[in-house]
Amino acid sequence: MTDQRPWRPTRRRLTDTLLAAVAPVAVCGLALGGLSTWTAYGNAGSPARIKVTEGKVFVPLGATPVTAAFFRITNSGGAADRLLKVTTAEAGAGALTLSRHVMTSSSTATDETVASVGVPAGDSIVMSPDSLDVIVPAKKGWEPGDLVSFTLHFEHSGAVKTLAVVVSPGQDST
Repeated sequence: MTDQRPWRPTRRRLTDTLLAAVAPVAVCGLALGGLSTWTAYGNAGSPARIKVTEGKVFVPLGATPVTAAFFRITNSGGAADRLLKVTTAEAGAGALTLSRHVMTSSSTATDETVASVGVPAGDSIVMSPDSLDVIVPAKKGWEPGDLVSFTLHFEHSGAVKTLAVVVSPGQDST
């Protein structure tokens, strides 16, 4: 006859089993705590934080059918965003377009329509007549000092409303 004893848990076997189950749980808890701390201190990045300031739009001159608007777009977040379009209900008839001033090889300039504009994380884009602008259908009656409401639409940040002051070309808005 063989001596068969039923298996009985011993204190050592229970301790070993408990340690085998607790060790992975403890490591996961430490990793989660470390990642939470890393994120809380801003090291894991953050969403785009868009702020639009310094809006100005040129007063339409003569019979010109369009004018230009300019803004400073600041992204203080940890992720890039993209300006998709600009809208306003206060301009003349027609769509607003994003445009970039491009120098050609023959030392002349041309405007190139762009579909969207990237706004890098932690950076600013300053629109100007020499770089990026918004082509706006001109509206009769705008006078220097008037305020025009615009909405800038971003890929991640959504719609951002802002005001632009009407200025004469070559003059600052202040």
